[in-house]
Amino acid sequence: MLYLSTRGDPGRKHFCEILLEGLAPDGGLYLPERYPQVDAPLLARWRQAFNQGATGGYAALAFEVLSLYIDDIPAADLRALCQKTYTEAVYGTPQIVPLKKLEDPSAGSGQAGFFLEALSNGPTLAFKDMAMQLLGNLFEYELARRGEELNILGATSGDTGSAAEYAMCGKKGVRVFMLSPHGRMSPFQQAQMFSLMDENIHNIAIEGVFDDCQDIVKNVSNDLAFKRAHKIGTVNSINWARLLAQVVYYFAGYFQATTQDTERVSFTVPSGNFGNVCAGHVARQMGLPIEHLVVATNENDVLDEFFRTGVYRVRASADTHETSSPSMDISKASNFERFVFDLLGRNGLRVKALFGDALAREGRFELGADPAFADAATRYGFRSGKSTHENRLETIRDVFKRHGVMIDTHTADGVKVAREHRQPGVPMIVLETALPIKFAETIVEALGQQPHRPPQFDGIEDLPKRVRVMSASTSDVQAFVVEHCVRT
Repeated sequence: MLYLSTRGDPGRKHFCEILLEGLAPDGGLYLPERYPQVDAPLLARWRQAFNQGATGGYAALAFEVLSLYIDDIPAADLRALCQKTYTEAVYGTPQIVPLKKLEDPSAGSGQAGFFLEALSNGPTLAFKDMAMQLLGNLFEYELARRGEELNILGATSGDTGSAAEYAMCGKKGVRVFMLSPHGRMSPFQQAQMFSLMDENIHNIAIEGVFDDCQDIVKNVSNDLAFKRAHKIGTVNSINWARLLAQVVYYFAGYFQATTQDTERVSFTVPSGNFGNVCAGHVARQMGLPIEHLVVATNENDVLDEFFRTGVYRVRASADTHETSSPSMDISKASNFERFVFDLLGRNGLRVKALFGDALAREGRFELGADPAFADAATRYGFRSGKSTHENRLETIRDVFKRHGVMIDTHTADGVKVAREHRQPGVPMIVLETALPIKFAETIVEALGQQPHRPPQFDGIEDLPKRVRVMSASTSDVQAFVVEHCVRT
């Protein structure tokens, strides 16, 4: 399996090359030359492997999916990496991503089941752990195999940072430089990151919004001389390995919500950077019977606007709303480029003109008049919707009252939008993105009570913190990296 750039660079690379590289040399994102196809017999075999429990389960399913895309890691080693990553000891449940049924399948007029897929059982209580734990093990494996070291530069709006740092702390040959928007994460999210005192972890709080952090990461990645001299890699979802790991839980959710491989399901995904739902797009392209992929946004509704109108319009930093679902306070959805690449028939030159030129020049582009735009809904199954703070509070209250289940703010956005897109006879699965404790202030506002706090996080907000506050300057961040990076 070889990988190409969404912006047309003629080079082709193997998985382990792009694992350590991040962005392509032309600024594009990597995708496989083709999506492997999962036919009926293979889907049946994967269902059986997933349902085998101790001798199979999620780790076995992960190996099956990943092995279609990774041919430069020996199968025995890849299987061992999956088994090391996805264990009950780490995730607290043998299913790893169990479904929670919120409504009886017979409820309503022909309505099928309505589920939450619990993706937040990992070390940092957010769905980012599902990919980041694997990525940490992949990095350590490949760096040891090469005898090299890596300096990871990442950006986070909340959960990516803690998931990356928990996955990478103590890893040999790896150092992490994580950028976050100063003062815009929840107190719990900040404490998870800033209280880590490992020598290979560096937190940088940028005076700006997430998009400023993400821009700096991209600027550094596009400085090829600096990137190569200082061995810069990335853990953001622009890294294909992270997105690939997320494909697995779409298959796992499907197998739990259905009994026959001919059944179809829909997924609703709270979306900011488009990585989580892009993994669903990949699963659907592989042949997983997904009816609709529903994109749920908060007040920062750039993606919802696109799927409604065909206009992709990036907001200025001053116009990016600070909301109670802060991990979605994003207006430049990096992974959206991957979908547009497919939408436009994998035309790298057109994608480069849109993402490399039009966005930089005008901050927007329009595809509503392009015949391909209709394919977003018809061929690719996308739907979208928006949720506000009041919607969030109402949904949290309703789910708790009706089902006794407490959900976080981002998952509430997903539930609200999912309810608007249900179809008779088609199960709806909402991807749970985090546990409520990460956004306790809004939970208290909605329910008048504190969410459950896992005992390992008692008093985390009171721990000493280590963080550097910096201006939104690429050169300043580069200087900090040079000062602290691993040297070989």
